[in-house]
Amino acid sequence: MSASLALTHLVPLAKEVDENKVTPGVLGFIVFAVMALAVWGLMKSMNRHMGKVDFKEEADPKEPAPTGKASPAKG
Repeated sequence: MSASLALTHLVPLAKEVDENKVTPGVLGFIVFAVMALAVWGLMKSMNRHMGKVDFKEEADPKEPAPTGKASPAKG
């Protein structure tokens, strides 16, 4: 059976569906729910990993070391 012959048999089946009543259905809901759970899990994992990060900025070697004294206000 050729592809064009198969399509001609399937076209009448597609015309029976009311275009105003087509919905995603259960499969669409399941796909959406799985994607939502995956995003939630990734965000939870990212939050846990970002909590472990201990970022300490190193001093720039070009700048002089801070002396701890406050500079006088200019004005």
